[in-house]
Order: sequence, then C-alpha cells, then structure tokens
Amino acid sequence: MHSERAPLLLKIAAWGGVIFLHFPLAIIAIYAFNTEDAAFSFPPQGFTLRWFSVAAGRGDILDSVTLSLQIAALATVIALILGTLAAMALWRSNFFGKSAISLLLLLPIALPGIITGLALLTAFKAVDLEPGFLTIVIGHATFCVVVVFNNVIARFRRTAWSQVEASMDLGANAWQTFRYVVMPNLGSALLAGGMLAFALSFDEIIVTTFTAGHERTLPLWLLNQLGRPRDVPVTNVVALLVMMVTTVPILGAWWLTRDSSDN
Repeated sequence: MHSERAPLLLKIAAWGGVIFLHFPLAIIAIYAFNTEDAAFSFPPQGFTLRWFSVAAGRGDILDSVTLSLQIAALATVIALILGTLAAMALWRSNFFGKSAISLLLLLPIALPGIITGLALLTAFKAVDLEPGFLTIVIGHATFCVVVVFNNVIARFRRTAWSQVEASMDLGANAWQTFRYVVMPNLGSALLAGGMLAFALSFDEIIVTTFTAGHERTLPLWLLNQLGRPRDVPVTNVVALLVMMVTTVPILGAWWLTRDSSDN
C-alpha cells in the first residue's frame, strides 16, 4: 500500500518544488505585459506590448545587451578551446597529478561566485590589470571552461579508442584522425557545452560585479534598476528577455545530450 502512495507523494513534491521555483518567474512574465504604470498593481489591469517598444528604444538597455552578447560569445569561444584541449589531455594520458588537475578544473564553478570573483579581482590587481571588458571575459571563461570540459570528457569516455587506432592503422595522420574520427563524435557535446557556457555567461552577475569596473552588462543593469521603481515595467521586460535568452540554450543542450544521458 505504501508502495502505491509513494510515487504519488513524490510527484506532488516534485511538482510543488517546480511551482515554488518558477512562480516568481511567472510573475515577472505576467507583469511585463501589464498595462498599468504602477509597479505591482494586482491584479494586472490588462495586456499590452507597450513596454517592449519602450525597452527597445532605450539606448542603455541596447548597450548592455550588446555588451553581454559580446562577452558571452568570447567567453564561450575561449571555453570551447580550453575545455576541449583539457579534456583531450586527460582522456587517455595518465600522469602524476591528473586527479588534482581534474579537481582544479572543476573548482571555479564549485566555489561560491563571490570567492571566484574576489580571487580574480585580487589576481588582476596583482598584475596591474584594470577591471573592464577583458577582465569580464576572463572571469566568465574560468567557469565556462568547466561546462565544456564536463561535456567533452563525458563524450570522450564513451568513445572507443579502437576507432582512433583503426584510423591511424589505415594511414591517417593525427590531424586527419582528429578531423574525421574524433570531431564527429564530439559535435553534439561541443555544441551543448557551448550553449550552456553562453547561457551561464550571459546572465552571470556575481563574478561580473568584481571584474566589470565601469562596464555594465545586462545583469548589472538589472541590479541597478532595483533602486528605480518607476522603471519596473521596463525592468520586467528585460528580465523576461534574459530568461528567454538563457532558457533556450539550456533546453537545446538538454535536447542534444538527452540520448547519452539516458544510457
């Protein structure tokens, strides 16, 4: 009897957790279309797209969006290169300190963001590098590398080394083997890792706070808007945009890796 009730209770608990986590996001999405100028008039007074046009006409918003997209793109490219190279180095090679290197690669995303941000700021100050665009990219790349590394190393572990040996036995050199054998197996893992890295970088705020200097990314713009209640409708629109931009890559990465995760 308990075995019949347990699945139902678990389903109720799971759906309760999902609703609890997503209810605030739903409120933001609803109020992005509210016709009232008031910040939190309840219930919403109607439906309008006016705030989207207002947001599209704001130069400060467009500048922040452009900056966030540029940073996310560069951080993702760096993460793809370094994460893939690190995964290749740890795939088949056995050497002293291999486990320590694997742990160090995971630390930037495992540590609290405030620790990572403070450590990066201290390092930048030590080398006289002023916080700005470059430091934000470096900061984002440190934790984006982890996402790419995890996806690529997982795919490598499911790749038969015999395929590489067969390619080399048939006369292919190292580059040809990498291009025609290894890369096709890594395609979806690289794409999924890149999409996750882009999503993480686009909405990152804690590390960015320590490394931004005078630059203002979109998450920092949103944080600054908390002290301007008259702009709440526009802020809700921008927050909805951030949710959409970050959710689509995450769903895409899940879809690309769903078969491998089931196995």
